[in-house]
Amino acid sequence: MKILFVCMGNICRSPTVEAVARVEFARAGLDIEVDSAGTENYHIGRQADPRAIALAEANGYPMSAHRARQVCSDDFSRFDQLLVMDNTNLRAVLAKTPESARDRVALFLPFVGISEPVELPDPYYGSAGDFQHALDLARDGIMALVGRIGAQGHPRTDR
Repeated sequence: MKILFVCMGNICRSPTVEAVARVEFARAGLDIEVDSAGTENYHIGRQADPRAIALAEANGYPMSAHRARQVCSDDFSRFDQLLVMDNTNLRAVLAKTPESARDRVALFLPFVGISEPVELPDPYYGSAGDFQHALDLARDGIMALVGRIGAQGHPRTDR
């Protein structure tokens, strides 16, 4: 299984979710490839936001190697699921999505079973508390996804 997490610039939310997913999927023994991308090209090739990196790494989620990239046409055939952080970026992704891949694009939190909040808020213009909230939602979402995938009997690496 391959999952792409998507936000706007690929420097805060989606790389945080990717970092959490990488660690938590490995802990759960799930063999899932993860990546992240942005809908915009503002930060291509740059590291994630230093605030996001510091917080993720302080919580055991390595993120310093991340480099931002933009969603590309190959992503729609490469990934089994494209999970988007908010409605604005969902519309941007769907505008580029081939008809054959539309059923693989969804909002991250509702997809994993979290109905409130519907969107993972962008902490970029916010405070340290906003970055912590984004990390907490990323962790909650990924743990819900771990439970969902495990319950579906997805192949595990520890079997």
